[in-house]
Amino acid sequence: MDGFEIKYSKHFQHKLEDLFAETDYMLRYEKGTFNAGYCIIHDKKIILINKYYALEGKINCLIEILRVLPISIDVFSEKNKDLYLKLSNQN
Repeated sequence: MDGFEIKYSKHFQHKLEDLFAETDYMLRYEKGTFNAGYCIIHDKKIILINKYYALEGKINCLIEILRVLPISIDVFSEKNKDLYLKLSNQN
């Protein structure tokens, strides 16, 4: 897992979105004035990300959310489990 590098590309963003697709949370890009660039509505399991953020900001938000959400690793497919573990072990 050492040497894992976050790539700021549309392809990597889609990989992160694929992780969220396997959870109970719905990911949406909306306009808004979120202090952190995103908002999590836990009781409805909705994640809102500022759609006007640059690609790097969106990716950073997605990674941060993955690290703070209580997600069981069992929900992920094998390929996504590996990515999730790599991301959750980054500082």
